[in-house]
Amino acid sequence: MKFAIIKERKNPPDRRVVFSPQKLKEFKQQFPQAEIVVESSDIRIFTDEDYQKAGFEVVKDVSDCDVLLGVKEVPVESLIPNKKYFYFSHTIKKQPYNRKLLKEMLAKNIEMFDHETIVKENGARLIGFGRYAGLVGAYNGFRAIGLRENTFTLPKVETLADLNAVKDALDKIKLPNFKILLTGTGKVAYGAKEILDYLGIKQVSDALYLTSTFTEPVYCMADVMEYAKRKDGKVGDKAAFYKDPTGYESNFMPYAKETDFFIAGHFYGNEAPYLYTREDAKSAEFKIKYVADISCDVDGPVASTIKASTIADPIYGYDPQTEKEVDFKSAEAITVMAVDNLPCELPKDASEGFGEMFLKHVIPSFFNNDKEGVLARAKMTTSKGELAARYSYLQDYVDGKE
Repeated sequence: MKFAIIKERKNPPDRRVVFSPQKLKEFKQQFPQAEIVVESSDIRIFTDEDYQKAGFEVVKDVSDCDVLLGVKEVPVESLIPNKKYFYFSHTIKKQPYNRKLLKEMLAKNIEMFDHETIVKENGARLIGFGRYAGLVGAYNGFRAIGLRENTFTLPKVETLADLNAVKDALDKIKLPNFKILLTGTGKVAYGAKEILDYLGIKQVSDALYLTSTFTEPVYCMADVMEYAKRKDGKVGDKAAFYKDPTGYESNFMPYAKETDFFIAGHFYGNEAPYLYTREDAKSAEFKIKYVADISCDVDGPVASTIKASTIADPIYGYDPQTEKEVDFKSAEAITVMAVDNLPCELPKDASEGFGEMFLKHVIPSFFNNDKEGVLARAKMTTSKGELAARYSYLQDYVDGKE
């Protein structure tokens, strides 16, 4: 079986890669029967020469390879028929902007394995860039605060070499005495938590956070059962909520009344209640002044996220009263950081971490007859140009009926 690391062709350019040269070397050592080549690229964080020094052939053409490994969507015109592809296709939620991509993969008999569909039997994600989104998102939130208040200046993450340089930059700032809310308990939230803990910010319980004042910066990490509650007043159940959230409503306002800086690191599922609405944000009791929305669901559960921002222009202001974008330094503004491709800012660390997970959880399945069922669960489309049974719910999306 012949594997290829493919060139990223999506704009804006993404410098990440599935395997760093070192991790690719480990892949070859563990599975010497695998053939591996690297498609030439002048974009990725590791150069062609880095891969050549690690012992890999760098090629211009990967059409003779069986398995093509990428990060972001492959442009339709670059898809090679009858191959196995791994990348983030952004189609499993029926994203309208990528319907053409899924149709083209079916037309070209491509076996698609989306990185998001690489899961355990219980549905838990096995790989992803979540930790790095959390790390960069929390840092960017603090950077936005410093810029708004003119209290400290942090460089952009994309100008820093790696995570160690990010931490060195954080060593130079002094935080105000404020309260920080972090939602979520997954990889994204724990990535953000790493930054909060590195800064020495004290973690407190929900009960203390909601009822006490402090003489130092503190943060609270809230799970979904804290900020959502059953409409009938009964005790909520997290597993039941994930199956069907329609019987729940938001319980976020008690937090909004106490929070200065909100870091949104949660996963938001369809039909779940919004955390706060535009009407909630108009309330005189709504205290949140800064938002780092790592989840970045536009016009969704975090009402102040009215658009995704960019690495080039990461911060904007939201005026709750007019529901319009304003200068993020305006007195009436909620300062919002809502970049939707945060791990791109830390491409070296993100690529190294991703490759470690991919080598551990995915590559062995090619050589052990997929004994854990990882590939079977992840395969979205078949070599016969059909949706796999697990993803048959996408048929109406493919047909343009929704």
